[in-house]
Amino acid sequence: MNTYIYKSTNSILVCLFMLFSIPRVEAQLKLPKLVSEGMVVQRNTEINIWGYADAGAPVMVSFLGKHKKVKTNEAGIWITTFKTPNQAEASSITITSASETLTLDNVLVGDVYLCSGQSNMELPMSRVKPLYEEEIATANFPDIRYFEVPKVYDFSGPQLDLPGGKWVAVNSATIEDISAVAYFFSKEIHLDQNVPVGIINASLGGSPIESWLDYDALKSFPGAQASAQKFKSQSYRDSIATSDTKRQQDWYSKLNNADTGLKNNWKSGEFEISNWDSMQIPGYWAETNLGALNGVVWFTKTVNLPKELIGKEAHLEMGRIVDADSVFINGIFIGNTTYQYPPRRYEIPKGILKEKNQLVVRVINEQGRGGFVEDKDYEIRFEDTVIDLKGTWQSKLGAIQEPLASPTFIRWKPTGLYNAMINPLLNYKIAGMLWYQGESNVSNADEYDELIKILVTDWRSKWGQGDTPFLLVQLANFLKSYEEPTESDWAKMRESQEAVLDLKNTAMAVLIDVGEWNDIHPLNKKDVGHRLALGAKKLVYHKDVVSSGPRFKSLKIEDNKAIVHYDLFKSSIQIQGAKPQGFAVAGADGKFYWAEAQVVGNTIVLTSEQVSKPLYVRYAWADNPDTANVFNTQGLPALPFRTDK
Repeated sequence: MNTYIYKSTNSILVCLFMLFSIPRVEAQLKLPKLVSEGMVVQRNTEINIWGYADAGAPVMVSFLGKHKKVKTNEAGIWITTFKTPNQAEASSITITSASETLTLDNVLVGDVYLCSGQSNMELPMSRVKPLYEEEIATANFPDIRYFEVPKVYDFSGPQLDLPGGKWVAVNSATIEDISAVAYFFSKEIHLDQNVPVGIINASLGGSPIESWLDYDALKSFPGAQASAQKFKSQSYRDSIATSDTKRQQDWYSKLNNADTGLKNNWKSGEFEISNWDSMQIPGYWAETNLGALNGVVWFTKTVNLPKELIGKEAHLEMGRIVDADSVFINGIFIGNTTYQYPPRRYEIPKGILKEKNQLVVRVINEQGRGGFVEDKDYEIRFEDTVIDLKGTWQSKLGAIQEPLASPTFIRWKPTGLYNAMINPLLNYKIAGMLWYQGESNVSNADEYDELIKILVTDWRSKWGQGDTPFLLVQLANFLKSYEEPTESDWAKMRESQEAVLDLKNTAMAVLIDVGEWNDIHPLNKKDVGHRLALGAKKLVYHKDVVSSGPRFKSLKIEDNKAIVHYDLFKSSIQIQGAKPQGFAVAGADGKFYWAEAQVVGNTIVLTSEQVSKPLYVRYAWADNPDTANVFNTQGLPALPFRTDK
């Protein structure tokens, strides 16, 4: 490995280049994917423009009326810098060698943000469309540009470039493919600052934080480093992938061969249902006579329509189904989804619906509890009419299988995503970093406080821009709520995420009020973008805004009372309801009971009939603390906390 150091008047940019990964070109200019037409470059700084050509070749770069001459080094890499103004008209970058010229048109000067994390950052506007149909239909923001980093991994070492990607402007034709969080954030910043905004989205669903960290950054986690070393071996990765594929293929082959429904063509809807069982949908078949089995179960329902709806096109909502489904109406295939998380939204073309319709759903469950997720829409929607599908369906077992073991998910292993999706971005100057991740680390939440600090510190160091603003999203409320105080891994994870606030120039968007108990991907992404934008307004633009809800400051015990003091950040407490809820207290035995709470000035005073001498307090300490109702006057929720850590 060779190290090349490039110096400018304001900074030293250090890039580690793996020689075997450097693009080799002959007498041809080549640019990294980020440096391309339509890009947004960071204002008020020295930006880098770089590329590849023959070793020792002279290159002229022209931008904003300035011209820079550089030569490629022995590895065929050239780099130069330009000082960018606060504002500039759309411009072009011209790059000329002895034999050719490349021109990048429609380049904007504005603010660039990195968005990274797992599925809730990745989730596109198409997935949240039911809440934002008007937003999608009318979007027209030519000065907001979006670059989606290809979802790839590499264990061989940090890579120089991306395998693809392009800058796109946000409009009604492109918005459905754009991250919903990134869109709402960038829209608010663009309108507030009146500058172009560029978003680089490097996210991958299901990814743990370790996959986004450099190998050396994981030195205090030897297990993660050992895993990264192991997955460097192509033969090892191939053997795992082959084994996973064979296991899955064998499982599905056995299932399909044994499925009575396939053998008897139940998808046609032409069968005798007198011997089928009844089941209430939504619901899970583990709660019926079938019990907690895995395999395939068929469901059917007769749907009668008035004559005026016969033959019309319609929209079918089938909520969410665990795990995979195929849907047929009157023997015609309507659609399928292969895993549990996406919402089931299917279009019914014209001419399919009759006066009497047989709706058939084949559900495959690989592991866990199979069935239809509660509190979701199950309906056929016409322009002015909705046919509710909830209620009694007929069900019949197709085949039983042993649970299918989960695949290895090689792409999530330590360092792979950092090497392929983050390292190629390091030359690109940014205004800030947005991070929405953590669901995949709930099982090791006790380590996450250290891991997130390592990630922030390491990324900042590698970008070489000092304490770049870092805006983290705390996990939303999720899963069922309980009548009594309980322990909670999700609460521990939120606590570990809060550790990011120990670092300079950080902010956290609290989502304890916008989640959905039955969906790890809540639709409300507008509030997420807004709360992140508040953090950016404070940290990036130094505006005097309240960007956080009340945060626990101290606890005072007076006789039988526990008095909670908050840092209110120039705001005040506001309760959404008659009185504060979501507080629990415990004495020396550590047993928590719900507390009676009242607001006294800028404090909350807690008492409990069960705890005469309180020592500890918890607030919103649950997977889904749906009673928690402490906010500030700006409508931002108080941060969950515990004092008994």
